[in-house]
Amino acid sequence: MRRMNRIKKLSIMVLTLLLVSLPVLAAGCGGNDEEVDPTATVKQPLKVGIMYPQTGGASSKGQPMSAGVLDAIKYVNEELGGVLGHQIEVIGRDNGYSAATATTIISQFISSNVLMFTTQASAMMTAVMGIANEASLPGFAVFSAPAITQPAKHIYAQMPDYGDGWAVFAQYYMDNIWKGTGKPKMALMLLNNSTGSGAKDAADKLAASMGIEIVAIETHASDTSDETTALVNIAAKNPDVIFISSTPKPTSTIVQNIRTLQSNTANPRLVGVTIGCGHASYTSELVTLAGAAKLEGVYGVFPTANWGENVAGMAKMTEYVNKYHSDFANNMDYITAWAEGLLIAKILETAIQNTPGGAANLTPENVEKYGFQMLNYDVAGLHGPVDYTPGDNRLSKAMRVFQVKSGVITAISDWINAAYIDYGFS
Repeated sequence: MRRMNRIKKLSIMVLTLLLVSLPVLAAGCGGNDEEVDPTATVKQPLKVGIMYPQTGGASSKGQPMSAGVLDAIKYVNEELGGVLGHQIEVIGRDNGYSAATATTIISQFISSNVLMFTTQASAMMTAVMGIANEASLPGFAVFSAPAITQPAKHIYAQMPDYGDGWAVFAQYYMDNIWKGTGKPKMALMLLNNSTGSGAKDAADKLAASMGIEIVAIETHASDTSDETTALVNIAAKNPDVIFISSTPKPTSTIVQNIRTLQSNTANPRLVGVTIGCGHASYTSELVTLAGAAKLEGVYGVFPTANWGENVAGMAKMTEYVNKYHSDFANNMDYITAWAEGLLIAKILETAIQNTPGGAANLTPENVEKYGFQMLNYDVAGLHGPVDYTPGDNRLSKAMRVFQVKSGVITAISDWINAAYIDYGFS
């Protein structure tokens, strides 16, 4: 009996020792026999809100753009180990290019305690910026309009705005294309939201001083299917140049209508007119929709590098688009949004490095003060360098002029810095 008790006691001791040893064994042997540092801690994720128009009237832009920004965040999190060890946690939402939906989404971002947010369309930022400014939540729009960043509050523009696009094209036209005498006559074809009004704001402000006469302004909806009547009205004013500030689909309709009118030999209209496009539409999607032949010779402005250019960020971006979203290869909207993802990461990194106390003290206010407003970044050469000038909330200021040649969007100018235009908005 005594022997049995000793064996029982010995068994209990051995079992106790095994149970005490298990956590140590587990810590020393990972699931893949990897060693785990028992002192390692998981850094808190950095929460950001991103909204994009994957559906609705701007889906041809929103689909490549949502792919681009999410691919870039995936690259930062998985290949770069996040932002100084912190994963970026994306709250992504499709706004359907609907102002009502966008306002619902911005409220969700605020209640989710995001550190910052982005929109990809100026119209959507126009819809939500009042709410964001009221909440002191910093954000930026990839494509922007002057009324978004002036007066400067908590909203920024990733790249030059639609007013800058008009100004850069107009100056290039005067310096390199216009060969006539007197003032050239310009007509504006404008989308009926901030995409169009941004270009009009700049024309109102600068055209007279640049020696350009604005002879007609016509607006259209994003779902327009025929702008012949508007173009006939414009033709009656005998314009030298038509500038279109819109998205790819309506711009393709306008260009096709212009070509049809030009081909009417019995009553030729608009023959010899120069066509220029703002950067909301000037991408490979426009070439596909309008047809390369009809788009031949059309000018446009755009604020990014082109596919295949020898810049630092081209190889990794090309690798991702080919691996995950090959349908968007050669789509310049993918470039803008890949750069959007890199810029989000750089803003957060800059904020962590400069905020007293670092990541533990990140708030939207500190992200704006120590991130947005302390930027100095070249965005891997994918668009103009990014920095902050007090009072000017455009983060990048550079654009280039392009022309469709043999069906290919081709750069025909160096980078042109868009000067700050004081619109006097209050």
